[in-house]
Amino acid sequence: MQTGMVKKTIEAILAHLGVVFELEIIEDSDINAIRFLVKTNKPQSLIGHNGENLAALSHIVKKITDKQLSSNSAQPENRRYFIIDVNDYQLKHISDLKSKAHILAERARYFKNSVEMNPMPPRDRMIIHSLFSNTHDIKTESSGAGANRRVVLKYVSIGENAL
Repeated sequence: MQTGMVKKTIEAILAHLGVVFELEIIEDSDINAIRFLVKTNKPQSLIGHNGENLAALSHIVKKITDKQLSSNSAQPENRRYFIIDVNDYQLKHISDLKSKAHILAERARYFKNSVEMNPMPPRDRMIIHSLFSNTHDIKTESSGAGANRRVVLKYVSIGENAL
């Protein structure tokens, strides 16, 4: 039900903007989300500077579908996390984010200390938290407030982990 609503909302907004596109729905187990892949010949206007337009589009679609789902009294547990991607921009961003996180986790292990990542939006923090959720020697924690909220990768020695 949610997937259909999200798809219709994306299609309606992009059609209203006059964008020629194809929409593909992908079940992405790497990020535990549904990825709505928009393929277009002119992605720049949809992506914007540093993905700002894409983030705004995602926010609008999320608010619209949340409103529709709450009016249909859908249970929150039936709602799935989704991302909107344009020409694999988000996929590359997530891949880069994971690479940086792995490098910083290795640094935390080597120095046996905590390492802070740069401030990032909530969706990126969620990806980092889920990336290390099953890692025994690295724990994640968000710190800061607002636009300065970031993920801290904390080294935990095996002896401490047993406590």
